[in-house]
Amino acid sequence: MYRTHTCGELTLSSAGKQVILSGWVQRIRDKGGLIWIDLRDRYGITQLIMEEGKTPQEVINEAKKLGREFVLQVTGTVIERSSKNPKLPTGEIEIFIEKLTVLNPAKLPPFTIEDQTDGGDELRMKYRYLDLRRNPVKNNLLLRHRIAIETRNYLDKQHFVEIETPVLMKSTPEGARDFVVPSRMNPGEFYALPQSPQTFKQLLMVAGFDRYYQIVKCFRDEDLRADRQPEFTQIDCEMSFVEQNDILNTFEGLAKHLFRVIKKIDFIEPFPRMSYAEAMKKYGSDKPDIRFWMTFVELNHLAKGHGFKVFDDAELIVGINVSGCADYTRKQLDQLTEFVKKPQIGASGLVYVRFSTDGSLKSSVDKFFSTDDLKLWAETFNASQGDLMLIMAGNTTATQKALSALRLEMAEQLHLRNPEIFAPLWVIDFPLLEWDEEAGRFFAMHHPFTSPKISDIEKLDSNPGEVRANAYDLVINGVEIGGGSIRIHNKTVQAKMFHILGFTPEEAQNQFGFLMNAFEYGAPPHGGIALGFDRLVSLFGGSDSIRDFIAFPKNNAGRDVMIDAPSAITQLQLNELGLKIQQKNN
Repeated sequence: MYRTHTCGELTLSSAGKQVILSGWVQRIRDKGGLIWIDLRDRYGITQLIMEEGKTPQEVINEAKKLGREFVLQVTGTVIERSSKNPKLPTGEIEIFIEKLTVLNPAKLPPFTIEDQTDGGDELRMKYRYLDLRRNPVKNNLLLRHRIAIETRNYLDKQHFVEIETPVLMKSTPEGARDFVVPSRMNPGEFYALPQSPQTFKQLLMVAGFDRYYQIVKCFRDEDLRADRQPEFTQIDCEMSFVEQNDILNTFEGLAKHLFRVIKKIDFIEPFPRMSYAEAMKKYGSDKPDIRFWMTFVELNHLAKGHGFKVFDDAELIVGINVSGCADYTRKQLDQLTEFVKKPQIGASGLVYVRFSTDGSLKSSVDKFFSTDDLKLWAETFNASQGDLMLIMAGNTTATQKALSALRLEMAEQLHLRNPEIFAPLWVIDFPLLEWDEEAGRFFAMHHPFTSPKISDIEKLDSNPGEVRANAYDLVINGVEIGGGSIRIHNKTVQAKMFHILGFTPEEAQNQFGFLMNAFEYGAPPHGGIALGFDRLVSLFGGSDSIRDFIAFPKNNAGRDVMIDAPSAITQLQLNELGLKIQQKNN
C-alpha cells in the first residue's frame, strides 16, 4: 500500500492515527533541530515534521538529501500543529515522520511549481507535465472534467444517446482547411480528420437515433489565436422531428444547468434572441457582448452634405456614445485613432465629439459642423454632459467591424467586461449565403446542409443573397459558444443548394452522394448544434485563452513543443505511402 490517505484529507479529527502518505516534495525548511516538508498530491498539501533526537537519525539523514519534486512515501502519526495555517484544509495538523522512502528522485525543475511561477509560456508548454502539477492549471482541468460530467448528466436525462463517429473520413471542400491523412492501403488517396461530425450525425438521424450527442475531437487547419487550436473539442448534438425553438429551448436548458451547478448562477428568464441583422446594426458583430450598452448610432441623415468628404463619400456613418469620457486627453484620443488604424481593424480614421461637463461641444470636425449640428448629434446619441462620442465612416461592413473593435476596446479601458458577469443570448436568422467577390460565387455562411427559412425558399432562384438561414448561435459575453441549424432533409432543396454553391451534379454526388442517397430512404426533419467545449470551459474559468484549459495544447504556430510535433517522417514511411516531399521555394 503506497498510501492510506491523500495529502488533502487529514484533519484534527485524525490526530493520533498512524498514516501513510505519498506525493511530491513542494518545499523543505531545515531549521537545524527541526525539518519541515510540504508534501503535495493533486488533493492538497500536508506538512511533515522531523525533530532531532525524536525522529530516527536515518530518516533525518535521508530528508537532508531531498530536493523539490522528489517522490516520497512517508509513514507517521497525525499530530496537532502548534502554528496552524487556516489557508489549508490540512492546516491544523502535521505528520510526525517515523519512516521515509524516496520512491523517485527528481532533477531541479526548470521553473518553480507554484501558483505564481517564474516560467514563461513556451518553457511551461515544453514541460507541460510539470506545469500540470500547478494548482491553477490542475484546477482548470478539474473544471473541464466537471463540465463534461454535468453535460452528460443533463443530456442523458433528455434521452440523448452518446454515439462515437469516425475520425478518419472524407475530405470536403467547404469550410476551413482539412487535415489530411494518406492511406497506405489505398495509394494516392487520403482520409481527412473531421472538422465536425456533421454528415455522420445527419446519417444517425436517418438511422432513427432521434437524439444524438458526443463530446468529440474536431480538427481544422487554420491560423491560430487565443480561442483556436488545430484540434479542439465540441459538444456535438442532433435531434429529429424538431423545429428551431425545440433546439434553442433544449440547449438553453443545458447552458442554464451548467451555470447553476458550476457557477451557482440561476438564469430565470429566457435568454434574449436577436436577429443577425439587428446584431450587426447595433453592435457591428454577430457575437455581441451585451454586458454593457454602447450600441451603434447611425448619423447618415445628419452628417452628410456638409462638405466633409470622408462623410459625404461614406456608405455608413456610425458611432458610439462612451459615458463619462469627455475628459479623454488629446493623447488618449490619438491613441484610439492609432488603434482603429491597425491592419487587423483597417479603419482610416476616427472622429470624436466631446460633450464637456460645462455643456460645451467640441469635435475634431468643427471646421465642417456647427455647434447646432453637434447638438443634434448629441440628441441622437442620447448623450449627456461628460460623454464622449466616437464616430467612424466608410463601407458598411468594414465600418461596422472597426467600430465593433473600438467598442470592445473602450469596454476594456473602462473595465466593463467583468468575467464574473454573464450575458447570454441567441443570435438567429443569419444569411444563408455570403458572396465572395474574388471567387465570384456564393459560399454557405454555415455549411451546405443548413436549411433556408421556409418563407424565403422562393428567393433561392431569384435573390439567393437575401435568403435567411434557419440557423442560430449561442453567444455569451461576446464569445460564440456554439452554433447550429435546422438541416435540409429534402433532396430537391439540397440539390438546389449545391447548385447555388457551384457544385455540378457530379461533384455533389462525388462529395456528398452517401448523404443524398440516405435521404432517399426516409430522412426525418432534423437539426442540431455544436457547442465549443473548450470555449465554454474557458468562459466558466474566466479566461480568454482555451489553451489554459487543454491538457496538452499546441502553441500559436500549431506545434506541440513538448513532444516536438509535427515532425518529419522517414523516407521508408514516405515510400510506403507513395509520397514525395517537394521543397518549398522561398
